[in-house]
Amino acid sequence: MGTDVYLLGHAATEDQRLVRQAQELANESSWLFDQIDLPVDARAIDLGCGPRGALEQLSARVGSSGTVVGLERGADTIAHARAFVAERGLHNVELIQGDARATGQPPGSFDLVHARLVLVNVPRPEEIVREMVALARPGGVVASHEADYLPHRCDPPCAAWDRLFELFEAHSRDHGVDLFVGRRTHRLLREAGLTDIQVRPIIHVYPKGHSRREIFVDFIQNVRAELLEAGRIEAKELDDLMSELKAHLAREDVLVISHLFFQVWGRKPGHAG
Repeated sequence: MGTDVYLLGHAATEDQRLVRQAQELANESSWLFDQIDLPVDARAIDLGCGPRGALEQLSARVGSSGTVVGLERGADTIAHARAFVAERGLHNVELIQGDARATGQPPGSFDLVHARLVLVNVPRPEEIVREMVALARPGGVVASHEADYLPHRCDPPCAAWDRLFELFEAHSRDHGVDLFVGRRTHRLLREAGLTDIQVRPIIHVYPKGHSRREIFVDFIQNVRAELLEAGRIEAKELDDLMSELKAHLAREDVLVISHLFFQVWGRKPGHAG
């Protein structure tokens, strides 16, 4: 597939979900950045920053003398990010439109290279990891926050969830996307040359009323047209399954288990010259 594949599409509703996600994951990203000793005048880059990403947290950490670069390939998404940066007055944030596999940024020019929930949505994640390591200065840090779909289920089980997940997994596989990349992120970083690798697992449950309780419903809606176009399922059956799943998730006694997230970070060998 082409390098522009993003599993969840580029609809306006996906940008809105990404804005919510930035708020939902802000504390976890702040914890990760707290583990990294960013120097004075630090330069950081957030790859695949979407409409918001971790730009605000990074901006606060590098201070007025530092620089944060947000990279995103979607033109509409970059426009939303620019509006957010202007609204918040993040004067040390620069936004560029580009490919995370070939950013065009000078090698070895960042103290921190960060990506959150990028590798789980694109093919050939190892190419992005190699670019991340290349962008880091000697002694700099590469940090990743990735997902693994293994535990993302509900209990009591739901036949509609199981059927929809089969469809979603097949769709992902056909696009070269590994829904379980989270568990091997540490290995991708190590194989790309990082040392001192640290791993922090994160898992949640989403009770009724939680903003991420129906995230799998959102994902299926994002790829609905492609599932139908590929002939994987007829529209009526898909709509019936979605109705069944939503009704199940509306029950108080249903537990929704999150993805398993892995925060992984490591250091590029060497020292800045």
